[in-house]
Amino acid sequence: MSQIIASTSTQPAPPPRSLTLTFGDNALLSLLLGDHDRHLARIEQRLGVRLACRGNRVSITGSLEQVAAAEATLAALYRQLERGEMIDGPKVDAAMRMSDPAVEPRLPLSDLPAIRTRKGAVGPRSAAQAAYIDQLARHEMVFALGPAGTGKTYLAVAQAVAMLTSGRVDRIVLSRPAVEAGERLGFLPGDMKEKVDPYLRPLYDALNDMLPGDQLTKRMTTGEIEIAPLAFMRGRTLAHAFVILDEAQNTTAVQMKMFLTRMGEGTRMVITGDLTQVDLPTGTRSGLADALDTLEGISGIGVARFNNADVVRHPLVGRIVEAYDQRHAAAREVSRERHG
Repeated sequence: MSQIIASTSTQPAPPPRSLTLTFGDNALLSLLLGDHDRHLARIEQRLGVRLACRGNRVSITGSLEQVAAAEATLAALYRQLERGEMIDGPKVDAAMRMSDPAVEPRLPLSDLPAIRTRKGAVGPRSAAQAAYIDQLARHEMVFALGPAGTGKTYLAVAQAVAMLTSGRVDRIVLSRPAVEAGERLGFLPGDMKEKVDPYLRPLYDALNDMLPGDQLTKRMTTGEIEIAPLAFMRGRTLAHAFVILDEAQNTTAVQMKMFLTRMGEGTRMVITGDLTQVDLPTGTRSGLADALDTLEGISGIGVARFNNADVVRHPLVGRIVEAYDQRHAAAREVSRERHG
């Protein structure tokens, strides 16, 4: 590894700390900075530090915690470049997220778990994702709960593809409730595939990211990869398969029990959902909530929970989710006061 030399100086007045990193490879440093220093600007905006590059040195100015986070971020990204990986905006965001001093686990990015696929390694972009990847590797059944954009389904599909291509399972079965509140498909035009495909599109998108197009087409043709609405699971026993149920908050308790009991020998199951986005008819309890109340704590079952801070899409998505949650919380508080 090229040497990174850090020198520090302490000032009595704010900002309390400055630090200079010296990088041994100017070509890699150029990639680290990004076009027109866009990666540095991204780090400055997110962490609240001031960054300046002179030659092969980058100086960091800010509070003690800010400087430590920026130093860890730059060092982690530089190590990725040394390993031959490319970095982009989302990877910079991931490095900042994982370098937060308040975040657990406190592991170097190089030591975090990753899922190996034919298109490369899929690593965590938050501490919650790191814990989730670990659970996917260790447990036969995993429930993943949290808002959209936290990687619940994407990482489950990555693990499924990794296990299929390594021969640890014989096939992948991906399922969703085809319509949020009852799977009423008859009014839609076209044959059954044309009716349900729009509801299953996020699963297709994730698969396209994991497998070359020709392999995906071939495996779907042979039945190694199957995408089907939840209603098609009834009466089946799924052995030596990796089975994912997405949008599980929109199942009823009966549907969820039916799905979970499809599990056969050598099968892994992942159930993902967001309990704040239940679209079932009023008075119908979510099968996901019912399953968690019934099954959490049973040996062999893992539960991964994500929150708004774990959203890894555009940073604005996390702020949008947070704003909606705050508004709903305020509305609930007003309702309690009126009926108190």
